[in-house]
Amino acid sequence: MIPFDDSRLTAMGLLAEAYSGLLAKTHLSFSAGGLSDIDFEALIRLARSPGQSLRMSDLAAQTGLSTSGVTRVVDRLEREGLVMRQPCSTDRRASYAAITDAGVDRLGVVLPQHLTDVETWFTGLLSPEQLSTFLDTLRIIRDAVRPCATAGAERGAAEGELAPSD
Repeated sequence: MIPFDDSRLTAMGLLAEAYSGLLAKTHLSFSAGGLSDIDFEALIRLARSPGQSLRMSDLAAQTGLSTSGVTRVVDRLEREGLVMRQPCSTDRRASYAAITDAGVDRLGVVLPQHLTDVETWFTGLLSPEQLSTFLDTLRIIRDAVRPCATAGAERGAAEGELAPSD
């Protein structure tokens, strides 16, 4: 007998349904600000990183994109003036993507509605204790399945800056 009622399948199904539902609810605020979902993801990752920049390879790891995929996203954002590339001073093969003032401004347009959407459809549905437990649980899972997802977060600590916790 195949265990179709296995709770592991239920957990994966609920996670997938919740994630796709949240994407659908937040997509409108991104598009209203002239951003795609991945554009927003790249910009917010850069804005929250030490020095508001990340190595291209670290941005790829954090967004789950391939190196060629993140190059295409950064190319598009650079053409719009939202991101700029910076050479790495210690490795000629590497470069950084950095958010520009225009990129910060674009996030400023999108972020208020996005935070309202997140509060309405996600965090506001949970008690503070549930949210804290949920975040801890997500970090455990993320660290196991995508340990590279925090790549670049510690770079700034070596330069005397504080690194974000996620």
